[in-house]
Amino acid sequence: MIEVRGLTKTLSSGSHTVEILKGIDLTVKDREVLAIEGPSGSGKSTLLGLLAGFDQPTAGSIRLDGEEISGMGEDQLALLRGRKIGFVFQSYNLIPTLTAEENIMLPVEIRGQSEGAMDRARDLLEAVGLADRAWHYPPQLSGGEQQRVALARAFAGNPTILMADEPTGNLDSATGRLVLDLLLKLNQREGTTLLLVTHDPALSRLTDRIIRLRDGRIVDEVGPQTK
Repeated sequence: MIEVRGLTKTLSSGSHTVEILKGIDLTVKDREVLAIEGPSGSGKSTLLGLLAGFDQPTAGSIRLDGEEISGMGEDQLALLRGRKIGFVFQSYNLIPTLTAEENIMLPVEIRGQSEGAMDRARDLLEAVGLADRAWHYPPQLSGGEQQRVALARAFAGNPTILMADEPTGNLDSATGRLVLDLLLKLNQREGTTLLLVTHDPALSRLTDRIIRLRDGRIVDEVGPQTK
């Protein structure tokens, strides 16, 4: 499903060069749920952004579902994301002038699949317990409700891969647990491969595997038998 070989990301600042990722090798199986842990500055979010095609690596190879993406242009990457990738941001990234239902419908409509988009959005709102909030705008929703809408939106296009960057990071523990349970429930229902960047040990314990980054390298891997 996901194959990463020799992945490197280097940034330049004036005369200084900073190596964010240093030769990452990683394989993620179809439908696996993987947690990516590590201290701040370890390269977790950079790795996830590269896998989602938001940025280009300095060197190395990324194959998603058999497609090499590391040499793709932005238009190709945008099409790939539309077809295969859902993304959940820590800051929700909902459009404030669209209702909850319209936010969920948007990625489906962008793909030119307007027929059935409303039914899909309502089904997902029901799944995340927000059927009665469909016509509310993001400013009218709590942080937890906004993140639940963001989860529904990420699944709206039936992605084969879903990535989430600290999906519970802005939420209190009780709300974070609710969002976490919904994320894993939706993942099981939809049959996606799931990658999570997290500092939340409660979330990591529920995944199939944990990899830990430090200083741009994978330093540890924990499988289900040792968690």
